[in-house]
Amino acid sequence: MKMQTWMSILWPAFLLASATELLVFALVDPADLHWRGEAIALSRQAVYTAGFFVFWLLAAGASALTLLLTIPARKINNPED
Repeated sequence: MKMQTWMSILWPAFLLASATELLVFALVDPADLHWRGEAIALSRQAVYTAGFFVFWLLAAGASALTLLLTIPARKINNPED
C-alpha cells in the first residue's frame, strides 16, 4: 500500500479518536470504571491512553472499510488492467 493510502486511513481516524476521547472522558471518570464488578487497577492516564488507542483502532477500521468499499468492481475483478 502507498503511504498516501495509509494517511487517508490513519489521519481521519486520529482526528475522530481525538474528538471521541474528549467527548467520552468529559462524561466518564476513569476512576469510576469497573470490569467484571471490580475497579480497573490502572491510573487515569493509562485509561485515557488505552481508550484513545481503542478509539483510534475502531476509527481506522471504519476508514479502511470505507476505502475498500470505494474500489470499483472492475479493478478488483481485473487487477492487471
